[in-house]
Amino acid sequence: MTSKELMYVKTIAEEKTISKAAQKLFVAQPSLSQSLQRIEEALGARLFNRTAGGLTLTYAGERYYHMATQILKMYQDFETEVSDINNLKTGRIHVGITNHLGTIVLSRVLPLFHTLCPNVEVYVSEENSCVLDQKILSGELDFAVMHAPGREDLQPLINYERLKDDPFLIVLSKDHPLASQGKADPDAPYPVLDPRRLKDEPFIMLHKQQRIRQVVDYVLKKARIQQPRIILTLRSYQTAQLLAAQGLGVTLVPTEYANFSQTSFNPAFLSIPVKYEAGWSMCISTLKSGFLSRADQMFISLVREQFGDKEPGSQP
Repeated sequence: MTSKELMYVKTIAEEKTISKAAQKLFVAQPSLSQSLQRIEEALGARLFNRTAGGLTLTYAGERYYHMATQILKMYQDFETEVSDINNLKTGRIHVGITNHLGTIVLSRVLPLFHTLCPNVEVYVSEENSCVLDQKILSGELDFAVMHAPGREDLQPLINYERLKDDPFLIVLSKDHPLASQGKADPDAPYPVLDPRRLKDEPFIMLHKQQRIRQVVDYVLKKARIQQPRIILTLRSYQTAQLLAAQGLGVTLVPTEYANFSQTSFNPAFLSIPVKYEAGWSMCISTLKSGFLSRADQMFISLVREQFGDKEPGSQP
């Protein structure tokens, strides 16, 4: 049962003759007659009584006509809705974002997006990057703004479009002996310390499911610190930084996070040599085979404009 067949029966019922219906539908009368015959044969029931005064609906025909009218109206309404969605007059997008990036990104992008698309609803899911990966794969999210995983953890079905890089820093107390051991480097924001010097230090870590922890584990592995002495594991990088500043241990955090969460304790920051690849990339994550609406594309474009410092489409 196709929309064309529904329209054929509806028009015949309203015009009461094959000839008038054929004219209205711009089809040949014999072709329309044959189509009606095929429809009735497929249903195993007559839809019209052939009378001298024209065609009248049988009971089955009345039911078919009622159903055809409803379905065609629904289809017409849907076409109108799709047109509105395509023209950004209505719609909804489902965005994933990490908690910290939500604070930074949404405050700058949402006001702009709302001005351009005032009737498009934005539904935001705030999760850690690993959860966002899974939600993209399951189709729950249209896209996500997050931090790309390391090369070993890239999801093959997800496209990670890098926007900007953020190097990690070593955080420790200003009174720590290593705080004065860093070497000045004009290309680094802070004195540089080789993470191998942290081999015997107590570490304050985030949970393994968090992208920060994955980056830290990678750096320590490259520094040949296979079994770091972990004295505390928690979820808040801010708490980890605060405790490191008070001398409880050392931790590693992204530069942007370190600057965002300055406290009265003012920890010592040390940069990490480039060879350790200690950092992550803010990115837009999308399913490679997924569909992005015009509203999705508009939101992504605004994120690129506000935060991108790389060519669109570059991969981590």
